Amino acid sequence: MRGRTIVLAASNSESSEYMKSTWRQMLLATLPTQYARFISDISVKNEVNPDGQAKYVPNGLRVVESLLVDHFGEENVAVCYPEQLDLFVGPDTKVVGIHAHNPLGITFATDVYAQFYGRDVEPVNATEFRKLILHPALKKHKDHIKIIVGGPGSWQIEKKNLQDAWGIDCIVDGEAEDVVVELFEAAVRGEQLPRRVECHSPKLSKIPTIKHRATFGVVEITRGCGRGCQFCSVALRAGKSLPLEHIIENTRVQVAEGADTILLTTEDLFLYEQGPRFQTNVPAIKRMLQAVASVPGVEHVLLTHGTMAPVVLEPNMIEELSEVAVNKSLHRHKKSTHPEKRYANLFVGIETASVRLFKQYMKGKCYPFRPEQWPDVILKGMEILNKNNWFPFCTWIVGLPGETEEDTKESLELLYALKGSKWCVVPTLFVPLEDTRLEDKESAKFVKLTDLQWEFFFTCWRYNLDFYYDYLHTKLKFAIGIPIYYYLLGRKLFGKGMKYPLYRLAHFPERWMRGKLYLDFSSNRPPKYKVPDKVEVPEHRLRPQLPVLTV
Repeated sequence: MRGRTIVLAASNSESSEYMKSTWRQMLLATLPTQYARFISDISVKNEVNPDGQAKYVPNGLRVVESLLVDHFGEENVAVCYPEQLDLFVGPDTKVVGIHAHNPLGITFATDVYAQFYGRDVEPVNATEFRKLILHPALKKHKDHIKIIVGGPGSWQIEKKNLQDAWGIDCIVDGEAEDVVVELFEAAVRGEQLPRRVECHSPKLSKIPTIKHRATFGVVEITRGCGRGCQFCSVALRAGKSLPLEHIIENTRVQVAEGADTILLTTEDLFLYEQGPRFQTNVPAIKRMLQAVASVPGVEHVLLTHGTMAPVVLEPNMIEELSEVAVNKSLHRHKKSTHPEKRYANLFVGIETASVRLFKQYMKGKCYPFRPEQWPDVILKGMEILNKNNWFPFCTWIVGLPGETEEDTKESLELLYALKGSKWCVVPTLFVPLEDTRLEDKESAKFVKLTDLQWEFFFTCWRYNLDFYYDYLHTKLKFAIGIPIYYYLLGRKLFGKGMKYPLYRLAHFPERWMRGKLYLDFSSNRPPKYKVPDKVEVPEHRLRPQLPVLTV
């Protein structure tokens, strides 16, 4: 075959929707390739259309595809997985565009976990991306094709100095709608491309609807955030909402190609059609959820990110949104009070309980509440979410720049107060991401964690095991496996500070560890933090009410 003029591709792991689980896909960026099949039930096998093109790929690549098809014609553009590159890359191919979400596995939640198996292990995501970027078809035709890599994780390639080694002509960093057509036109003409293109957030009118199904039925509803957290690049860009008709059209496209689940993608659900100063527009959110759920063929509606402050500010909102968020959820748990045991999942960043660090790095996260109220906001927000069968997936950053023992103790105290909550808490080590205010700071490292930080890290995972895997055989497996891991590998890699925190994860009796850990679960001491009856908004931060919209 002569090949298509333009070929777009994504790795198998970043396209995977195995078991419809975003959790399992995220695991692929954390699990070491050589041990993955022994650790978790995973698969990177994806469905292929009869013509050899990909059935689903990341939404960002579908957006690029839409722009290129409109300009160059559908007959000149193909989208595929690595295994099908030979079908579409040939003598007539001029440019190959590759999507990179997390190609090397070095973001907050993923840079951490593969290290438990050794310092030189490679996570599944990195292995799969390397298979794509070093594919024989690309090498065979490199003399006449340009390779362009873009996506949220494209900066990782530049950071690790792999651009030349991998034969990449151009790295695109940022939201690319404004540059895609011009860049690919230059590549088709055979012109020399800039090594790096830095993009800025486009106008909403420049964002096209997609033409084919995205992985997990992803439908964007907002872009940006604007809360200003210094460790996050998205937080530095003002939030904006895509029009409802755009959202519904993308939903219809997904359903038409076999998706029965829609994943509403946003940096913060509660910023959709927001009012001044992050004011939550509850009627607009409810109307949007109902409209998506009403599209024929939609069986499930899932959510991505949200912040806790709006939950506390608008406590009745969660009950209203549960009509879709819980009733249409794919997730089930025995502790749900829903008749079918369904629960809504929402990614929420807690990041720290230290008011000092919160003020320094993320004070906009709790607006309109004061930074000093952050622990109360978290506790009250968790109570409201759990009451309505929302079980959030929370992140917590260990090793923020300047973190002290007192800061870690504050996080441990809030963690202690959250014991028994219905949630998942994922501790991550601080990573200085590109295009953030902390990009020049030093990463947190396992080998430098204090005893208290180790305790925090593994207490989080003890909570998760107790909530999601509270079975005798699971506890026995950890009780046997963790001491073996510690004595054969753990203490050699990270030192003795992880010993007793690991034993807590293994469900060793707490009385055996009394005096060895900061938190004593065998005591009956009351938590330092308690769920408040109400969290008051400072009077000078009160906001005018939005006009009521008809839903």
